[in-house]
Amino acid sequence: MSGIRVYRTEPSGLRLTSFTVTVKESDLWIAVNSADFHENLRLQAEKVTWNRRRLIESYLGANPGLASSLEPGLPVGNAPEIVRTMIRSGNKAGVGLMAAVAGAIAEEVGKDLLNYSGEVIVENGGDIFLKVDQTVNVGIYAGKSPLSGKLALRIKPNQTPLGICTSSGTVGPSFSKGRADAALALSASTPLADAAATALGNMIQTPDDFEAALEFARGIDGITGVLLICEDKMAAWGALELQQV
Repeated sequence: MSGIRVYRTEPSGLRLTSFTVTVKESDLWIAVNSADFHENLRLQAEKVTWNRRRLIESYLGANPGLASSLEPGLPVGNAPEIVRTMIRSGNKAGVGLMAAVAGAIAEEVGKDLLNYSGEVIVENGGDIFLKVDQTVNVGIYAGKSPLSGKLALRIKPNQTPLGICTSSGTVGPSFSKGRADAALALSASTPLADAAATALGNMIQTPDDFEAALEFARGIDGITGVLLICEDKMAAWGALELQQV
């Protein structure tokens, strides 16, 4: 569970039109350029979500135990590309492939919709893929931390396509070994950002763990920015611009 569902409660404005797609556990909020919007995009997004979920579910069904594994691994047999991407992302961050599943589906749907719209935002359970033509602010929710709702990431068009993913040990149903209110990672690869956010969240029990977590993040090839929030403290590294809201 992430702290960036702000898109669901704030109007997109005239430039973007939003809609939702729900397929089993995949709960997507999608925004596209209003000039490109038509109802077929909803159907296309649903089609891609079903397709990618079936590929993942088929692989996991043939390889019992992988869905609950928290450790890195290797592809078994003829793994589909989305699964291979999840495994590579998890391996880079030192976590299991399912730590990258929400980001992987968000990116797959987002990249497909870019064939129909020049701007796309896909949020899947709080993990975001976005490609925009104008600067956007991404609000950050961090549970009961006094910093929650007080900060936003300012994302410029030249930074996108971009994945923004967050893990929390205090908010939502997703498993975390840590107690971070928000551990956020940025990457050109949304699955990698998802896996890295999980790994970082696992590391943080108190703000004293920030330094080690940031050092770990610097060592993950492909991670471009990190924001950590625990209680009333925060730490940041990399190519991210924060502003108060």
